[in-house]
Amino acid sequence: MEHADFQVDLPDEAASIAFSERLALQLQPGSVLFLRGDLGVGKTSLCRGVLMGLGHQGNVKSPTYTLVEPYDLPGQQVYHFDLYRLGEPSELEFMGCRDYFDNESICLVEWPEQGVGVLPVPDLELEILVKGRGRQLLCRAHSDRGRTIIAGL
Repeated sequence: MEHADFQVDLPDEAASIAFSERLALQLQPGSVLFLRGDLGVGKTSLCRGVLMGLGHQGNVKSPTYTLVEPYDLPGQQVYHFDLYRLGEPSELEFMGCRDYFDNESICLVEWPEQGVGVLPVPDLELEILVKGRGRQLLCRAHSDRGRTIIAGL
């Protein structure tokens, strides 16, 4: 990521969850977020915090094998993608991927580089880097909606 429009240090998982719950309050129907970072850096934890911030109260598991996990929340449909095990981007076409990305649903995509050419441009790209014992989160907007989300943070 060349530059970040917004960045925040997250010293521990509790800080990551708290930040992602605040982030959830800024999301609008149709928001698309890409989460980037090394294996085990905390992408799923951020997704868990967003889902909790949107009212989800159950477990949040990484959809590593199913590729997508739907969450039907009060007044909001959220799709959590984990494309780590995707063989090639065309597999997304076969599963009807484009139907998930509409103006009503929020989509959280881990490992978006696996879906290049099929996935839409995200509103917001979140890159998680290891910083000491904690994490640094770099946020980059790719749309007006993304800039609005960042402005609300």
